[in-house]
Amino acid sequence: MENNKQHKAIWKISFFAILFINIAILLILIALIFWPVEHRELPMTQEHFTTESSEFIIRTTKKNLNELVNAYMYEYLKDSEHQFRVLLEEDVELTGELPVFSTTVPISIHFEPFVQKNGDVILKQKSISLGLLKLPNQKVMEYMEKYLPTPNWITINPDGEEIYIAVTDMDIKSNFHVSVERLDLEGNNLAFKIKVPYESLGIETLLRK
Repeated sequence: MENNKQHKAIWKISFFAILFINIAILLILIALIFWPVEHRELPMTQEHFTTESSEFIIRTTKKNLNELVNAYMYEYLKDSEHQFRVLLEEDVELTGELPVFSTTVPISIHFEPFVQKNGDVILKQKSISLGLLKLPNQKVMEYMEKYLPTPNWITINPDGEEIYIAVTDMDIKSNFHVSVERLDLEGNNLAFKIKVPYESLGIETLLRK
């Protein structure tokens, strides 16, 4: 009789233990199903692209930009009678030779760069040295406009004694668009904005498919 009572007590304990475990598992499953989860963005689809390009800020140094500018000038002027060089220090110095009165004289012009809101640059003349000749600054700029070959995105303005560099109009083979973000020569802080059209990477074509 005593054994039967113990057996029934053990059976009841086991029954309620199993019941409790089942209820606990059920509650956990319900909690996992209805528990709020962190909202995550779904993978991007074509509708998510609101622009046709991306922009990047590229920072460089005066040394790197100086090498790039002079390499471009050498290539552009290699068939010209006269060569010019640019030196980026505290300002922008343009040196070379100009034909004056059936001869050539060394020229050195210092400019102060001013970045425009659209990313172009205006070089405002600070000083001019033209050999031993004493000529008005405007006249020297007129000689430059006449004898210095320039691409169509560079305009020499003798009246304003300045050079306008339309960086945003440069024809780049990669189809990237370049503009000047910052040109702090004294602080050696130079930054350019590079706009990369998706089409140039073939992305637009893939999206249309």
